[in-house]
Amino acid sequence: MQYALQNHELFPAYSAPKLGDDEFELLSSLIFKIAGITMSSVKKPLVASRLMKRLKHYNMLSYGEYYRMITDASGKAELQTAIDLLTTNETHFFREPKHFDFFRQIIIPGRRNGRSLRVWSAACSSGEEPYTLAMLLDDALGSEPWEIQASDLSSRVLEQARSGMYPDARMAEIPKRYLYRYCLKGVGTQSGMMLMEKKLRDRIYFFQHNLTSPPPVKAEFDVIFLRNVLIYFNKSTKRQVVELLLPTLRKGGFFLVSHSETLTYLGLPLETIAPSIYRKPGG
Repeated sequence: MQYALQNHELFPAYSAPKLGDDEFELLSSLIFKIAGITMSSVKKPLVASRLMKRLKHYNMLSYGEYYRMITDASGKAELQTAIDLLTTNETHFFREPKHFDFFRQIIIPGRRNGRSLRVWSAACSSGEEPYTLAMLLDDALGSEPWEIQASDLSSRVLEQARSGMYPDARMAEIPKRYLYRYCLKGVGTQSGMMLMEKKLRDRIYFFQHNLTSPPPVKAEFDVIFLRNVLIYFNKSTKRQVVELLLPTLRKGGFFLVSHSETLTYLGLPLETIAPSIYRKPGG
């Protein structure tokens, strides 16, 4: 056995195990069962690298041992950690800006007077999308009724989203008119960070939700943003996810997906308004 010298004493050196094909199949099947996410064999190095630190943490000698742990009834907390590590959470402020132009120029002015404008940011990741929407809504409507609900499968990114705190590097993504009004620059121990204005944080309700499960929310939404997540599902799961969300969308409400995604071939009861922008008939 190899040893590493640390603090003048000998400790066993951790030898990283390899992720076998059978172990990868078990892990990818588990993620598909829980989250509906399809992981092809090209994702095998990603799965191995993201879970490696957890194996090292428990000093486990195989991915199979880790799989048995997270599928045991006593391993629910670690299972959530594994899900957090294996789900992709890349996002940024004002991502795909044409959607936000449509939201500002068409959806907000077209709202019904006196009724709260309700928006659901599904798969919100670390919160940049709902905070972008909140800036637009506060700027246009101020104290008039509006609300945002935002959900994600990952508890880790939801924790960051609730905090509303982001690295200063993200400031370049936010137009200056919104940056000056809604973002606070960190000082002292918070130097290098920015904090979203409290009045925006207070208007967004974040909650954990698995898109392959029925929505826990009762409200009907005027707009649902479901962007950059359908690409990780197969065709049947895509249809399942959207069909679960549609009952929460008001007649005449808008459903937006990423520019790289489409719903046109799924046979869903939606009208195409523009590429990646759909509308529920009626209203």
